Amino acid sequence: MHFPSDTHIHVIGQGLLDRTLPKADWTHAAHLAAAAWLLAVRPDIDAPTQMPDIIRAYNEAVGTANTDTGGYHHTITLASLRAVGDFLSRQPTGTPLHIACEELLKSPYGDKAWLMRYWSPDLLFSKEARLGWIAPDRAPLPF
Repeated sequence: MHFPSDTHIHVIGQGLLDRTLPKADWTHAAHLAAAAWLLAVRPDIDAPTQMPDIIRAYNEAVGTANTDTGGYHHTITLASLRAVGDFLSRQPTGTPLHIACEELLKSPYGDKAWLMRYWSPDLLFSKEARLGWIAPDRAPLPF
């Protein structure tokens, strides 16, 4: 996915909140962009606290069930928010959000498999990790 403007990032983030983002557009890149938008543009939203309900509501609106095996995943969400927050904190002051998101996608976090450096698949994809925070078992997160 390419982010041509900050407006594009806004459309993704607001579409998540409004539950109007087409399901087909809810990609890994869109997840990262929405997280970046919430962290950078919406200080009124406590992303780590509110993101679970935001994503669950979005999933329900687009027909994705939130179950023990599908839909919202708490550990992945919180780890991703932390990764995006750390990444954004290291960007030069004044970096446009769409540029930061482009760089984020080029970083290790742009690869969906980045989590496998820190969690074994069995743990990350367990029911417990889906429903609550489970600390990494391979290596501590670097942020």
